[in-house]
Parts: sequence; C-alpha cells; structure tokens
Amino acid sequence: VSDAENWFCECPKLYSGKLCQFVTCDENPCGNGATCFPKSRRDAVCLCPYGRSGILCSDAINISQPSFSGTDVFGYTSFLAYSTIPNITFSYEFRLKFQLANHHSALQDNLIFFTGQKGQGLNGDDFLVLGLRNGRVVYSYNLGSGTATIISKPLDLTLSIHFIHLGRYLQKGWLKVDDQKNKTVTSPGRLVGLNVFSQFYLGGYREYTPELLPKGSSFKNGFQGCIFDVQVHTSMNQEFKSPGTPEGHPNSGRSVGQCKDSPCSLIKCRNGGKCIESGSTVYCDCLTGWKGAFCTEIMSVCEPEHDPPHLCKQGSTCVPLPNGYTCHCPLGTTGTYCEQG
Repeated sequence: VSDAENWFCECPKLYSGKLCQFVTCDENPCGNGATCFPKSRRDAVCLCPYGRSGILCSDAINISQPSFSGTDVFGYTSFLAYSTIPNITFSYEFRLKFQLANHHSALQDNLIFFTGQKGQGLNGDDFLVLGLRNGRVVYSYNLGSGTATIISKPLDLTLSIHFIHLGRYLQKGWLKVDDQKNKTVTSPGRLVGLNVFSQFYLGGYREYTPELLPKGSSFKNGFQGCIFDVQVHTSMNQEFKSPGTPEGHPNSGRSVGQCKDSPCSLIKCRNGGKCIESGSTVYCDCLTGWKGAFCTEIMSVCEPEHDPPHLCKQGSTCVPLPNGYTCHCPLGTTGTYCEQG
C-alpha cells in the first residue's frame, strides 16, 4: 500500500512490522522459557513454565501443592513432567490426593497422570493412565497385549479432598478410591511387563494434541484443581517416594499454580478488562476498543482487531479521525470507501 512516499504492507492476522516480518511471538516478550502464544496481532500471552507466574512469567513462585487449570483457550493443558519412574515394569503402587476446582470439572474427561509410549504395539502400546470421566475415577494400563480398565463408583462430591490408592502386580491391578470398596482387574493376553520410557506426566500433557498418545490412554482435558502428595513405590520392602529426580522435583511444567493462590489478585486489568487465569498463567481479556497487557491502550478504529472492522477497500488506507475514520484512496479509485473505479 503506498501513501505518497510512505508505503507499507497491510499484514495478515498475527503478523506485524513494515514487511509483515514479525509474528507477535518472534519478538518474544516472555521470559524464563515461557511458551509464547499470539493472542492477537499485537498482543502475546505468556504461558508460564513451572515455578514462574505473572504477565511475563517474571515472578518466581514456590509450589508445594500444584494447582492445574485443565485445557486453556489456546488448546494447551497445564502439566508437570517428572523423570521416568524406575522399576515399574512388574509392580508398582501409587497414592495421591486431589481436590476438584469445581464439581463440573469431575464430569469432564480429565487426566490425572500418565506415562507411556507410542510405538507399533499390536494390541496398542504400553501405558499407565489415571483420570476422571463422568464423575468417576478411571485407571487403565496396557502391558502390550490389551488394555485393562477399572472404573470407580461416582465420587462423593460432598468431600472436598479425595484419596486414590492403586497398584499392579504382573497382570493384576487394583484401585481404591476414598472409602469405596477395592476393585480389581486382570489385563488380557499374556504379557506381564509394563515397558514405558516417557516421563511421568501429572495433570496434563506436554503434547498439544492427545492424538499423539497410545490408543486407549486418552483423556481430552487436563486436570482442573489441585493434586498433592503423589507417592509411588515399586516393591514391598521399599518406602513410598515422590516422583522426580531429585525427589519431588519436576523436570518441567506449564501454567501450574500454587493451590489456593490466585494470580489475578496480583494484577489489575483496566477499562473493563477481565483477568483470566490458568494455573500460573495470567492475562487480561480486553473489552472491545482496548488492547495491551492491562487493557490500557486504545485500539484505533483502523486496526484489524477493531469490532466492527473498518470498511476501507483493499489497497486503500484507513485514517482515524476524532469521530470515526476516512479512507485514503490509491490512484484510480474513489468513493467513501475507495470502492469505485
């Protein structure tokens, strides 16, 4: 588009700069290894890594009881990833407690933890997964010759904290939830060993899409609420330990907050903007006409995100006026919106 000596490019969505060379996240404003996501052409949201919070993920936070926010509007789950749990091939026992963000969150399809591999297994690939579906706890594993699944009775939603105890020895698995009866299952086929090489994921997945996971293991959403005191042991004469190396320390994570803390209490969105929090990730969702990290910048009527959009035809230049705008027409066109030849 040329305007006497000044030419410039009209950029498609999510690009900016004189040559449309910048994607919002190319000039990544996010710190500390955050995932940058372009919220609009001019604004980015920083999805914070483990141990960080704030608009640019610059604040350090101490997490003793992780809170997970499920799947955010950008399609990412909040999660923690721990190093592979050793020696769970033939036997393991896990226990953990959790607290739901709200009762509705128990009725969706939510992952609590997962470890597994995606390969070419004939009856699906080895995995171990725990989640919530329709208000019940679901525990599944596949040793390579078919999936075994135990589904609990519906959770008593009047309890604020739930307790899960589960285990497996060779093909036999068992699950105990709160004060419900212990339930058992035996996996099909002949294989007796669980061979998994992935990290141990808590609350969600690193992958953007659960399609990358072994068949039978998928829970569409991440967990919503707090998970704490996760412990595992792999032989009877060994004591329970927290996952991770060193013990209790995740390798990585995304958008995980501290249970009971609200990052929105620390920031103020202006001009009617709404604070959105997703674990430790926090941003302002601005009302029409405003933009910027705290919704303090006025959006010009000529900007592509403005609602309603301006009507200047392709090739003409929108110029804001005190009340409205006008279109500067390129040579060979005329009319209010440069719509006539």
